[in-house]
Amino acid sequence: MLRTDLCKILNIEYPIIQGGMAWLATAELAAAVSNAGGLGVIAAGNAPSEVVEKEILKAKELTDKPFGVNVMLLSPFLEEVMEVIYRHKVPVVTTGAGNPGKYIKKLKEVGTKIVPVVPSVALARRMESLGVDAVIVEGTEAGGHVGELTTFVLVPQVADELKIPVIAAGGIVDGRGLVAALALGAKGVQMGTRFICSNECTVHDRYKEIVIKAKDRDAIVTARSTGHPVRVLKNKFAKELVKLEKEGISPEELEKIGVGRLRLAVVEGDVENGSVMAGQVAAMVKTIKPCQQIIDEVIDQAAGILKNLKA
Repeated sequence: MLRTDLCKILNIEYPIIQGGMAWLATAELAAAVSNAGGLGVIAAGNAPSEVVEKEILKAKELTDKPFGVNVMLLSPFLEEVMEVIYRHKVPVVTTGAGNPGKYIKKLKEVGTKIVPVVPSVALARRMESLGVDAVIVEGTEAGGHVGELTTFVLVPQVADELKIPVIAAGGIVDGRGLVAALALGAKGVQMGTRFICSNECTVHDRYKEIVIKAKDRDAIVTARSTGHPVRVLKNKFAKELVKLEKEGISPEELEKIGVGRLRLAVVEGDVENGSVMAGQVAAMVKTIKPCQQIIDEVIDQAAGILKNLKA
């Protein structure tokens, strides 16, 4: 059961995808996850095309396994980034913050699999009608930009509607989450927060430390008033955002305050004044390990649960 239709479509050993986390999902992390049997993903974020190309080339040096690039469709460099992806025939593209429809034909021509992130049944149906290869159904438990529906509620609804594989994301950190996702009708999972605390993730050590120290109620949602809510870990900056929203700050001003805050935490290690994006499962992450060990433990735990269920 642990080798699903998704594995065949993406040419991977295990149905585990690493989340495309801006500033965190570099070539080093993506290659390590791919080498461990999952699908590693480079996050393009709002980076210029030359930066994305450098990461793609680095990933090709570090792995001969399939990997992906996560594309933010609101990026100011989107068209140039897509040209880089076409040129390098990136095996898989995951997308967020928009509709990838206009790029699907060209991506398919170069052999790229298209897997958009969706927060609703309606958008999932639309993506399938456009010819994507699978969808990532992300619940509000996830870190970063989130929707309103939970993974446990959203995944089975989408799985009931679609013929293409569904990948569950949000709130998944171990083998128990993988088995639960399969039971809900998913063909695989996407994990982000767990891979932050891997040896190969190049994020600042202080970022990893705050994830490991997180408790069950530390992952909160901010910036709801902007229409683009973001889940982060509680710190000085997050508490200030919550306070400003209660006081009625305009969404425009709130967005200005947030500019550059993720980089501040990821690169400079300022985890008090920066934005520490992480999902609710941060409270379940207790150790820093190599990606190979993380994936092996997820698969071993899942296999053990399935074996016990059959007994």
